[in-house]
Amino acid sequence: MCGTRSGGLLGRSRNTGKVTWSVPATGSVKKPVLVVDAADERAVAGGGEILRAANLRTGKAAWTHRLAGGSISAAIAASDATVYALETLAKPSEDVVLRAFRASDGKQLWHRTVDADPYGNIASFGGRVYITDGTRVTARDARTGAAVAVSPRTAECPNLVSGDGYLVCTGSPYSAMDYFPPLRRLDPVSLKPLPTAEGTGMLPARGLISADGVLMLFETSAEDPGGGEWNAYDLVRHRKLWSYPTTTYQAGITDGRFVTFTPENDKATEGRVITIDLRKGPRATGSAAPRMSPAYPQARGGEHPGLVVPLGSDAGHLVIQAAAHRSLRSIPLP
Repeated sequence: MCGTRSGGLLGRSRNTGKVTWSVPATGSVKKPVLVVDAADERAVAGGGEILRAANLRTGKAAWTHRLAGGSISAAIAASDATVYALETLAKPSEDVVLRAFRASDGKQLWHRTVDADPYGNIASFGGRVYITDGTRVTARDARTGAAVAVSPRTAECPNLVSGDGYLVCTGSPYSAMDYFPPLRRLDPVSLKPLPTAEGTGMLPARGLISADGVLMLFETSAEDPGGGEWNAYDLVRHRKLWSYPTTTYQAGITDGRFVTFTPENDKATEGRVITIDLRKGPRATGSAAPRMSPAYPQARGGEHPGLVVPLGSDAGHLVIQAAAHRSLRSIPLP
């Protein structure tokens, strides 16, 4: 599944990569965003002035919702048969609106004017929706949109990373400053800070969280973001586990392992995909040792490759998306 720059949707066969269906559109979207609601078999594309949903299996258009004139949906999320969208209005002086839609038919369930970073992340789980205004996190009731908790000012939260019931505040990946607030895990109910491992103090470019509470955070230099490290943090025992230096924030988590590309500045291993045991790291041995794919031309640094990790631990394969010579390649999971 992917969203297109025209605001449409495209479905490909997991087995063959062939296009199985498409939902065309005629708009223009600078940065397409896509969410999937498996319960109602809906894929929803946003990022522009229209939210567009399709049936996951057939590609049949399910519903569309046009936002107010000039508004865009820069951030969307889905959980429990509901789609959430932060509506960024055309004029900077106007308010940001959080809207909730029923995933099956697009019926608007509620909307709230909110203090929020319109380009920030939305987290939704456990009957709540979480957004940040760049400083504080607000939790809202998923049924009504009413605010039910706010994080303290002492736990500064420019960026919200979530996954499998965990909430973590990091510095903004778009900041040009050389200081970033410390990592803060938040209690999902009270939004009070919990004990958290100390970060590196570098720019947190991207974060992923595993089901068993390992935060993978790509941290790099704000002044020279060409290379950095993927750092693993145990959110439960609040300690750092390991680091892997590389040159890309493209990554995923599957079957208890972290997946990314090898560094493009290491000629001996360039152009490969590596998987690393989440708990034991790149120095592990035996069955937990890192596993590396053969070299692929699509995975070389000059291709600016993207990495797609299919949902489900039994997928058994990955997809490399080469940007320079536009192509997709499916490979076995190392």
